Amino acid sequence: MSQVEGHKLSQIVYSCYFARSREGEQFAPDHVFSYQVAGTLTVNDAAHNYAFQEGDFRFTKRNSLVKFNKQPPENGEFKAISIYLDQQTLRKFALEFGYEASPHRNGKAVIELKSDPLLKSYVDSLMPYQEFQPPANQHLMSLKLKEAILILLQTNPELKDILFDFSEPGKIDLEGFMQQNFHFNVQLKRYAYLTGRSMATFKRDFEKIFHISPSRWLVQKRLETAHYLIKEKGKAPSDVYLETGFEDLSHFSFAFKKAYGVAPSRIR
Repeated sequence: MSQVEGHKLSQIVYSCYFARSREGEQFAPDHVFSYQVAGTLTVNDAAHNYAFQEGDFRFTKRNSLVKFNKQPPENGEFKAISIYLDQQTLRKFALEFGYEASPHRNGKAVIELKSDPLLKSYVDSLMPYQEFQPPANQHLMSLKLKEAILILLQTNPELKDILFDFSEPGKIDLEGFMQQNFHFNVQLKRYAYLTGRSMATFKRDFEKIFHISPSRWLVQKRLETAHYLIKEKGKAPSDVYLETGFEDLSHFSFAFKKAYGVAPSRIR
């Protein structure tokens, strides 16, 4: 589970893992353009599963709930390059070049980008900068971010309406959203934000619908799902706790035993 190497220069991140790894909080606040250098990345956004192999490009949309599973190749290391495109950078770009978004449907959280010589030459050009540390070469890094946006628009023009959509999430059906996304390991403030509510309004609306606090409901819902997966589907507790949104195995085991009177490893 260890990350043996990780270089970060502004919004350009190099990841290198020698063991299987899963992300912590499963919320993507910014758009991310990524290239898979080595190993396999599997992604789940509640509605779809994706698998990215060496040489694949992907685009993860901001304000998405996604689970990542990083698998190194046999006797090798998982390696990836990610370029984080924050709202400030994109707003400046839109003003400079006169871009604005047209209305569009949200669609998938993760977009599989077709390989293109322009995309490949861009990620190759980033390799020499791996050893640099911020704040050195910040002007150069700003140019590389701008180049990334220009190349994405050239190779995938449909991304314009995603990149330059600066609207915040609107108020949506809270019950449906929570039933679909309870298994993501994110803070309550993320759920409130993604359903278009302040924290106070989120809690008030939630208790009107579910007649229980969000924190208690999440634990109960996750435990019920975990119990079903272990007993009916034969899954291992070590896999189920992550799948259902618990942060670590010990917390899951403690909560499970408290709820069901028996350790999760003993119910099958």
